[in-house]
Amino acid sequence: MPTPEQPSLIVRQKSPQNTEFPFASLSDWLIPTELFFVRNHFPSPDLDARDWRLRVGGAVERPIELDLDSIKAMPSTTFTAVVECAGNGRVYYVPPKEGLQWQNGAVGNAAWTGVLLREILEMAGVKRTASEVLLAGADSGVVDTNKKTASPGPIAFARSLPLEKAIADSTILAYSMNEEPLTRDHGYPLRAVVGGWFGMAWVKWITHITVVEQPFLGYWQARDYFRWERSLGEPRLVPLAEMEVKAQIARPVQGARLIAGQPYRIFGAAWSGEAAIRQVQVCTGDGRGWREGRLLETERPFAWRLWEYMWTPEEVGRYILRCRAIDGAGCVQPDLQRSDCESYAANWIVPVEVTVVPEPQTYEEEFVI
Repeated sequence: MPTPEQPSLIVRQKSPQNTEFPFASLSDWLIPTELFFVRNHFPSPDLDARDWRLRVGGAVERPIELDLDSIKAMPSTTFTAVVECAGNGRVYYVPPKEGLQWQNGAVGNAAWTGVLLREILEMAGVKRTASEVLLAGADSGVVDTNKKTASPGPIAFARSLPLEKAIADSTILAYSMNEEPLTRDHGYPLRAVVGGWFGMAWVKWITHITVVEQPFLGYWQARDYFRWERSLGEPRLVPLAEMEVKAQIARPVQGARLIAGQPYRIFGAAWSGEAAIRQVQVCTGDGRGWREGRLLETERPFAWRLWEYMWTPEEVGRYILRCRAIDGAGCVQPDLQRSDCESYAANWIVPVEVTVVPEPQTYEEEFVI
């Protein structure tokens, strides 16, 4: 069983494997690979790097094929980025939404090493008519058999990026995670790292890159991982892309008992999409409104920010703790869930209720998964 000293991943689905990081155990800026959440749509393919090849084609001047050694011989780049499953926090939807019932831990921050996707595309020579870059993984299967949303037979997991994001400094093809080779469940031998975007864009086990001249409307963009957009009046479907501004409380946990008159550290993490986190505010429910939290660590583009707020509750009773993030684009974490996001982008404020008691008492260890 997990303990505060030795937490373990939370199993949300056994086959295919989908496991969640125990967010209440958050302590470090980087999440160890063995505790990093795993999101799989199909079983993880068992690939041998000796046989694996990356094929680049479509609207390019020179279709190419590369092995892993050739890619590793190219100039490498390393950057730290947070990735969040678009369904993280789905359990908080009211009424409940269909899909994996992630709580707070389908998110993590890691150091990724690989090559810029732009450099691979430059080798192939992207045509001027190019619009998007399609990334396809080696994982495949049939989705929603016998349902209206069923896939047209077996399909791979494939997502496209607009050309401008594909050639950005924040998009790499990674072969290393936290200074170690990728593990099988995290995309060995090669995966996409798309800074600022939800995890569905971070295609794992990449085998094919296809430059396309028209917007890609494959299953994972037209049938899944989309939201409604009302900018043109009537709602229209648009693929999910950037992560939403969000802060979460790791500790205290829901139902924790605190001691009146003793200082307590409210602690968590905050992240956003293309914009950096500028503020985290905390409300303790003691009538003093929103107060400024302290951002920890040095700001790094596309990485999350750990934060803390020291609070000394003076009166006994129940308190509702809330936090909210504000990013550099002026986006403020919302109070309430939104109706246009299907079952995704659950970034509204999730309160944590604690009880303040008059004196220390003996309780079981307050650690939850």
